Amino acid sequence: MLFQKIDSTELTNSAKWAFTTRRVIHEDVVGLTTNFSDAKAGDLVLARVNKIGSHKRIQLTSGRPSELYRGDLVVLVCGSRYAPDQYEGHAKIDPDGSDMLAGGGVIGVMRAANKRMAGPTRVLPVGLLCGRDGNPVNLADYSLPELATPGKLTVIAAVGASMNAGKTTAVASFAHGLSRAGYRVAAIKATGTGAYGDYNAYVDAGADYVADFVDAGMVSTYMEPISRIMRCTKTLLDHAADNGCEVAIVELADGIFQGETAALLNRSDFRASIDGFLFAAPCAASTAGGCSVLRSMNIEPSIVTGMVSCSPLATKEAEAAVGTHVVKRESLVDPVSAGALIARIRTQKMSAESVLRVKGDERAA
Repeated sequence: MLFQKIDSTELTNSAKWAFTTRRVIHEDVVGLTTNFSDAKAGDLVLARVNKIGSHKRIQLTSGRPSELYRGDLVVLVCGSRYAPDQYEGHAKIDPDGSDMLAGGGVIGVMRAANKRMAGPTRVLPVGLLCGRDGNPVNLADYSLPELATPGKLTVIAAVGASMNAGKTTAVASFAHGLSRAGYRVAAIKATGTGAYGDYNAYVDAGADYVADFVDAGMVSTYMEPISRIMRCTKTLLDHAADNGCEVAIVELADGIFQGETAALLNRSDFRASIDGFLFAAPCAASTAGGCSVLRSMNIEPSIVTGMVSCSPLATKEAEAAVGTHVVKRESLVDPVSAGALIARIRTQKMSAESVLRVKGDERAA
């Protein structure tokens, strides 16, 4: 049977809905289809937990974790994942058994795993959730609308040498420091895999506006067209400005060699939309290597920070290697130094724009 009507209230009461489904209106779900071969990224999937693996908990829409048990019904989202420290997986649904690729609620088929990881939690797909039109419910149906009159923001892009380099800590710390300095701040996760860790960190830091790519209709940005990621990021920034924010800190997932992150950084139109870059690295060698790669893309990091800043010796090595001051977390959360950092970034951006205008006038003459 390809389609079956269901009671949305019963589904809501019996299943654990993952954090990535937080924008979905449960009452919109009226049926199930088992046409799994047509599943695409963003489709909602009802599944039953078959075997507990690495992800022993599911992140709920309420923002808290829930212990998983064999036999639990869960609502996940079909999607891909790119995580060097965990899994790589693709947005496919295997009716005989699929993988829970992320605790935030991503279901797909694992392609590769870090050797330190145990096997993924296995789930048996029950069906794709369908709306009143008979089509699968997709996160894109609930994305924020594009705004016709975007506002002006100072935008800082946060990138890293790798996963766990200290990007999220830096973003949350800087957002906190700027908030204490009197700025209205947006903290945005533009790329990655849907989860509540970074989102909650931004909220806890006191950011005035918090959003991620899920709010723009994607469960993951891995293997998504760069044009879509660019468009969705602009939508999130426009909504931040519409909410009265003056500064937006935008985190890009994983390291600077990750496919979508590298593609964005190599685009001149993306770089032109950014006022300053924050680079986080775990050690002196990765600081030197990462800064060299960024400079080859015509990107000079405005702030260098990350796990490297936890070690005085590593900090000295990094500063000697790259010729740039390494900013500690204590400086990012301090309102005086955070305010000075954003003022310097704005001044550098205005100076760069002035140079470009002069060169343009000279060419025109």
